[in-house]
Amino acid sequence: MKLSRYIDHTLLAPQATAAQITQLCDEAREHDFFAVCVNPARVRHAKAVLADTAVKVCTVIGFPLGADTSAVKAFAARDAVENGADELDVVINIGLAKDGDWAAVQADIAAVVQAAAGRALVKVILETCLLTADDIRHACAAAMQAGADFVKTSTGFSSGGATIEAVRLMRACVGPDFGVKAAGGIRTPGDFQAMLAAGANRIGSSVGCKLLAEQANTSSPTPSIQE
Repeated sequence: MKLSRYIDHTLLAPQATAAQITQLCDEAREHDFFAVCVNPARVRHAKAVLADTAVKVCTVIGFPLGADTSAVKAFAARDAVENGADELDVVINIGLAKDGDWAAVQADIAAVVQAAAGRALVKVILETCLLTADDIRHACAAAMQAGADFVKTSTGFSSGGATIEAVRLMRACVGPDFGVKAAGGIRTPGDFQAMLAAGANRIGSSVGCKLLAEQANTSSPTPSIQE
């Protein structure tokens, strides 16, 4: 699979304009990225711009804190799907995770999965910079048991982003067939390749075009990734 198909081309800045979202979508079309990731209020616009393409529209739920109630997250998920979202990146309730209340964390994720009702793929953002290794293991198990499709490292809005160690741990926890998305601070071809080699099969980046251009100019080999 070509490198562009690993990328969710992302623009989640609160000040992003309609023109900037259109540009994001045009770039995704040009480079054949897997998806664009935009805030919920921009889903309908992105879907319209990408209507004649294979590029998916992803949005975020409970972003960036994860601290909405499950009912609010479920409503947001339904609304996003109705507006055309193909994928939902939902932030776990990080406070509940730090409490060790994993049953509540699982129920919170499950509320979004149930709201999506099979109409959108669900990725679960763990915000790994705020979690211990044991927390990450529990969070991965909760995501799988709740019926999600992916676990994801980070929002990009907290104290840290994706790390090789976190991606390796997440892949070890979920096995070979579950999705792992690395996001947050992935800005060079070296970062990109390292995350893929560690086990990510999706990359969230706000600099996807730059990554591809710089990758084309480097002699570094691309790691062999199972599709």
